Amino acid sequence: MTSFIRDEDFDHYFDQGFRHSAWRFETRRGYASDAEGEEFRRFLRGEDPAEDPHRPWCRAVRELTGQGKRIRRVRLFDEPPTVGQRYLLAIAWTNVEAGEDIRGLPRHRAEELGLPMVDFWLFDSRFALRLHFDAQDQYLGAELVEDEATILTYCRVHDTAWQNALEYKEFKARVPSTV
Repeated sequence: MTSFIRDEDFDHYFDQGFRHSAWRFETRRGYASDAEGEEFRRFLRGEDPAEDPHRPWCRAVRELTGQGKRIRRVRLFDEPPTVGQRYLLAIAWTNVEAGEDIRGLPRHRAEELGLPMVDFWLFDSRFALRLHFDAQDQYLGAELVEDEATILTYCRVHDTAWQNALEYKEFKARVPSTV
């Protein structure tokens, strides 16, 4: 049985848990937590989702990158992209403006490259938090991963995905928006 860290401990891995880099691999076609928000409903109506560039995540990214740390991620996207993927792209500017480097990788390319369909954060290539979701895209919890074999696999995923991903502007240009 999978053992999850306590939700209140999640932020610790960003505040004090890494020294140099945090990298996220996002494989979901959507996240239930996004779909439940007012910003998402505005997006569905074709309105600007009005994402807050000063929300806690963006403040944390600014602080961490100001310390010389790197926050990066690769998001898989379908062609055509799902509504959830288009929404994430529409609001990603706030993360990018804060200092996060977000890139996109077509799902078919990730499959060709043999990348696993698992969401995780990789910290300093030393440990990871694997994120678990149910079939309805509800977040279940994060599992701390420290075993060397899995970390090595995640490092290979990082290197392969990062080399093949499109930079934010190119990625955004390829995905149609409703806003």
